[in-house]
Amino acid sequence: MTRKFFGTDGVRGVANQHPMTVEVALALGRAVAYLFRQRGARRRIVVGKDTRQSCYMFETALSAGICSMGADCLLCGPLPTPGVAHVTASMRADAGLVISASHNPYMDNGIKVFASDGFKLPDDVEAQIEALIDSPELDQGRADPANVGRLMRIKEVSGRYIEFAKSTFPEELTLEGLRLVIDCANGAAFRVGPTIFEELGAKITALGVSPNGENINDGCGALYPQRLQEAVIKEQAHLGIALDGDADRVIIVDEKGEVVDGDAIMAVIATRMLQQKRLAKNTLVVTVMSNIGLQRCIESAGGTVVRTAVGDRYIVEAMRSGGYNLGGEQSGHLIFLDHVTTGDGIVGALQVLAAMVREGRPLSALAGVMTRFPQVLVNARVKQKIPLEQLPEVTALIAKTEQALGGDGRVLVRYSGTEPKVRVMVEGQKRDQIAAFAEEIVQAMRRSCGEG
Repeated sequence: MTRKFFGTDGVRGVANQHPMTVEVALALGRAVAYLFRQRGARRRIVVGKDTRQSCYMFETALSAGICSMGADCLLCGPLPTPGVAHVTASMRADAGLVISASHNPYMDNGIKVFASDGFKLPDDVEAQIEALIDSPELDQGRADPANVGRLMRIKEVSGRYIEFAKSTFPEELTLEGLRLVIDCANGAAFRVGPTIFEELGAKITALGVSPNGENINDGCGALYPQRLQEAVIKEQAHLGIALDGDADRVIIVDEKGEVVDGDAIMAVIATRMLQQKRLAKNTLVVTVMSNIGLQRCIESAGGTVVRTAVGDRYIVEAMRSGGYNLGGEQSGHLIFLDHVTTGDGIVGALQVLAAMVREGRPLSALAGVMTRFPQVLVNARVKQKIPLEQLPEVTALIAKTEQALGGDGRVLVRYSGTEPKVRVMVEGQKRDQIAAFAEEIVQAMRRSCGEG
């Protein structure tokens, strides 16, 4: 089925332009409420958001749609995406909606949907919602005046998530004596992020905690760790933690000011879980984007790596179906199914800190467990997203490149799920060589699909 609204992570686009309009948000709120009402559910839907200016109008539209179908709408206000997922499950709500475009700039926005168990919806349920949005069935299912839903704010919702996140840190450990710098990207974690680490005993320097509706992810957070790196060195901190706008991903900076991405974080955590026999089926779940160095690290430690399509929802689906408990993305989405149902940057950082405290070693030493292969990623705008199998020039070039790399490299070409872009990733042992390969493939894609 061709998707009209949902991409790889909910509905996303430029705020006030299709599909991210109040009309679509209103219809989406109605469709979600109606669908879960049909399942005999409890008629309560949680709505959270990040700090974008446009979140207010989408919050109002979603709430109106939900209440019009006879469901109650429970507002969280600004709260990390994993916090909304946690509250949805803990309050036994029918569903949870998060208004956020994650790491995108403030003019973008999006809507993610969680089921009552706190997990993102599978493709088939999203397809049902899309069908309902365009269906007259919604008008027929509108609640009568006596059964219109209520709008309520959840009391002390931040405290609920703070206590939950702290509970994932080992009880016998403390962060006393550690100096941490945390960059909350002027996003959803601007209040809860510093509080969690402070209450566990750390001394905190907080960045990106003054949202104004337009500065979310603006030169800060997980995508822009430069300011964090400088602060870690200046403060002589033990660690720097960079979250993105909705705090479902984390990038860490070690005590030397060096960036440690999601792959390196997973290498640190997964190898220790293997040693402790806590890694379910000795398997780590990653996406096709994760560095081949991570795979070799896990295999040398006696584990196995399973790869999925890009997107934390696909990682979670593979984890649930395979019975695995750890997975993540190079970009910093880390999923610890023993604790959470979706990517959680704060919980991920806490697991790294637990390893540091337990072993009494800095992160730079721990991260040495993985040897990274050079990796080049080139993004290019294209006019059309033509299936690769219909592009003979491109497929022939990919095959030629893979042959040249042999067993010491990879080529991955895929389209963005949210933008008119192609992403070309090449790994190998020689950076100059793989950069040339990547550029050659990008030019072939432009010739075949048109420049965007």
